[in-house]
Amino acid sequence: MRIGELAERAGVTAKAVRYYESLGLIVPERRANGYREYGEFHVRAVREVRQLAECGIAPSRAAPFIECLDAGHVHGDECPASLAAYRDSISELDRAIALLTARRALLAKRMQDGAERSFNSLETSAMTDYSVLPEGLPIPTDDGGAAHLPGLAVPALTLPSTDGQQVNLAELGSGRSIIYLYPLTGRPGVDLPAGWDEIPGARGCSTEACDFRDHFKELAAAGVSRVFGLSSQDTGYQREVVERLSLPFPMLSDQEFMLQEALDLPVFSAPGHEKLYSRLTLVILDGIIEHVFYPIFPPNKHAQQVLEWLTANPH
Repeated sequence: MRIGELAERAGVTAKAVRYYESLGLIVPERRANGYREYGEFHVRAVREVRQLAECGIAPSRAAPFIECLDAGHVHGDECPASLAAYRDSISELDRAIALLTARRALLAKRMQDGAERSFNSLETSAMTDYSVLPEGLPIPTDDGGAAHLPGLAVPALTLPSTDGQQVNLAELGSGRSIIYLYPLTGRPGVDLPAGWDEIPGARGCSTEACDFRDHFKELAAAGVSRVFGLSSQDTGYQREVVERLSLPFPMLSDQEFMLQEALDLPVFSAPGHEKLYSRLTLVILDGIIEHVFYPIFPPNKHAQQVLEWLTANPH
């Protein structure tokens, strides 16, 4: 077969095939006229390299797996050298995770130290670390309140946004949109509803917003065109949160719970609040709800959960 057919069958580009050849991973036969000729083994080999790359093993390290296939094994990871390559890659990830964890701890400490130096009054002696949740929060359980949502069309509702726009949910445009619904965000110096931390899934709106902020560029790189937060709080209250947390995306205000009524979304009540949105995230593609995250826990890592799903389900 020619290189175009090989690339199509293996799910890669012709340029990728040539790159694999330059690494010596596949060696085609040569016809009398000089054209490359590929066989079924090359299809298996290219697929193996592509699948390894999806796992984080670069083509430059795929040689042991191809040699294993060439030795007659059904799978490229049935040989000792292949297993050693797995172990090496896992060790590298462990070292990177340890480095990033230590770096994060150092940044968090420096942030806290700086806050304590800057705000020395009794009321503001320390800045809240929005990336950390209190320990022992109750974990919400799936009550089936969102099971009916995948596949539904997004209703044509227009909601005010913190950037001054009026957003029609049915006209978000092409590509994927993320709308994460949350009950309410706290504000420094303002108490949350009584017993807030005892309500499963209630605490953590600011940490969730910060996680979407911190992974905003990665979400865009994964194919997300738009990100919105949505709650029943008014736009003015939401705008303060957007500015205080330096969010790179706007919030939508649904004070009348129009989206809840249109889609039968789960809600709950708290002291001083007859109705609040339950924490839930919609992945919308071309006006259709493609996927729903519900329940959500922990909220301070939810954007990373969304990113993992997007990576596993590319569009």
